[in-house]
Amino acid sequence: MELTESIGNHAASAGPGAVDSATIRRKRSFTILSARLLPILALVVVLCILWTYAPHFYRLNNLVNILLQAAVLGVLAIGMTFVMVSGGIDLSLPSAMAFGAVLGGLVMDGKPGLVPLGLLIMMSVPVAIGAFNGFAIAYLRMLPFVVTLATMTVVGGATVWITNSRTVEGFPEVFIDTLNHRPAGIPIAVLALAVLASLASVFTSRTRYGRWVYALGISEKAARVARVPAKPVLLSTYVIAGLLGGVAAILLTGRLGSASANMGADVIVLDIVSSCVVGGVSIYGGKGHPLGAVGGAIFITLISNILNALGVSFYVTLIAKGIVIILFIALDNIVRAATNAARTAR
Repeated sequence: MELTESIGNHAASAGPGAVDSATIRRKRSFTILSARLLPILALVVVLCILWTYAPHFYRLNNLVNILLQAAVLGVLAIGMTFVMVSGGIDLSLPSAMAFGAVLGGLVMDGKPGLVPLGLLIMMSVPVAIGAFNGFAIAYLRMLPFVVTLATMTVVGGATVWITNSRTVEGFPEVFIDTLNHRPAGIPIAVLALAVLASLASVFTSRTRYGRWVYALGISEKAARVARVPAKPVLLSTYVIAGLLGGVAAILLTGRLGSASANMGADVIVLDIVSSCVVGGVSIYGGKGHPLGAVGGAIFITLISNILNALGVSFYVTLIAKGIVIILFIALDNIVRAATNAARTAR
């Protein structure tokens, strides 16, 4: 009898604490789940508004055009994902894209025989800029924000100087016709985005390199202890971003039929970061997925199209995108805090 009473008293004394702990864990799990589902909910709300006020939006041709508009942004967002997951950021990516496009266009200059050389330049120039950024950050231990901001300024200025603020035209017809071809009605740019997103997804999720990139973003010190080749991996993320910037340069010049310094406008950086953040890529590193970034690019493109259709000022659109970034970073903070608290409780 005494033993039974003792056990009952112990359970009574331990019960409230156990119940409180379980309740706290459930609340934290609900907070994490809600924050992760909020982007999907926001997309559903936007689609419902479009269905109500602009049902013609869902015509097949219009949807394909939206994907075409989002394709270049999606490619750039995939490149930025590698950098952000590793714990960095590349503000110079749009400028590198524009610089490569302009140099490639000047080399082609309406000569079909020089298209391969022009394509090589469009690809190699952003890669070289990415390698410079990566070397300065990984081996010289410079801050990513400072290095890429300086590179963005230098490269952007060089692009304006070379072109004298003029648009580079005269791309060979074979170049433009090839990139504007639509196999089975699907633009080349959309197909390229799908292929690159699939490859990036496999690369990040199923390879040792992908695990190394995530490890760097979570904790560089811990990654070094785990014998991750931190410097080469960190440098390679900026090279990959540059490579995808080169692909974006080709796709965009093919669509526009021209190249200019405006292709690398500062506002493009806002769109790229917005796409990544909305798609679940953490600004703090260690979390995110290329497919999420592509979804974020489509979401940002939808928002831009809706605001344009409503006749909203370009500057108000910038305000809206800035607010979106702030909100999703706040959500990321909530998820991180709840996740850390849950781990500590265990």
